[in-house]
Amino acid sequence: MKINPNCWSEHGELKTVLVCSPSTSDVPDQRTADYVGWEKPVNQEKAQENHVGMIRAMEDAGVTVINYSEYLTGEKAALNHQLINRVFVRDLACVYGNTVIPGDAGITMRAPEYIHSHELFQSWLDEKTFSISDNNGLKALENGDVFVLNKDAVFINTGMRTSIESIEKIKQKVFQAGFSEIGIIDLPRTGETMHLDMNCNVAGSDLLIAKSYMRLFPVQIIGEKGGRYVMMEEFIKRQGFEVLWTDDVKHTVADINFLNLDPETLLVSTKASKKIVKDHPKLKGKNLIEVDVNELEKGGGGIRCMTLPFERG
Repeated sequence: MKINPNCWSEHGELKTVLVCSPSTSDVPDQRTADYVGWEKPVNQEKAQENHVGMIRAMEDAGVTVINYSEYLTGEKAALNHQLINRVFVRDLACVYGNTVIPGDAGITMRAPEYIHSHELFQSWLDEKTFSISDNNGLKALENGDVFVLNKDAVFINTGMRTSIESIEKIKQKVFQAGFSEIGIIDLPRTGETMHLDMNCNVAGSDLLIAKSYMRLFPVQIIGEKGGRYVMMEEFIKRQGFEVLWTDDVKHTVADINFLNLDPETLLVSTKASKKIVKDHPKLKGKNLIEVDVNELEKGGGGIRCMTLPFERG
């Protein structure tokens, strides 16, 4: 496998993306779903069909899709197929420019996926790009909490699945990758606010969509020479983005958790609210490619959660 990681934004043309097929294990009833932290029971046969459709939509758009589960063998493959959260690959790592920093599972239930994928990354990427030891000493770092806003700044949530200690641990690596500042927000620790990308998302080169409650939260900006606090909107606007606060929408995962295929194209769930994109001038002209991921979304994540970009133009 030859991969040249290159991600300096969330909206550049997507060229290479990592996915993982859903588990072969069903979540049979609501009580089981509650125990494992899912929204609803899931039929994995339907989930597989949804996943194939999502991959097809990306490939039709010219994206190279790597399904890491196809590269596992032996005992690792046998175990990995039974891991119900393995489809949510976004959490496993993040590409900061040309550097890949591995994540660390926020709950032990997810730990095997991180080990399996990171061992593959180590074999696919050179030592300058990726070191499997970079997550040594981390307490929790799930990359649904991370946005690479532009060549200068990244936005990270320290919350339910990502610790402030882990952000402190990786910050020098982020600066070495070429970024000048990190904005840190601390969202409520609930299932609905588990990751940053369940609460906001980049929708192009100059627009960020966010749940309106986030306007009340400060952001700690840290650089190599110190830091300060500003409100979230000020931080985002300093990076060249307008914020679309979605005050009048009762959100589902589908509304926020979409994927930028290029600056003008969004891959969205068929369940996403069209009210969000209908009226805003910067969204009216967007090309929306809709895919049915309804069964997959019952696991508590959406399209962004299920895709890990490695290369963007």
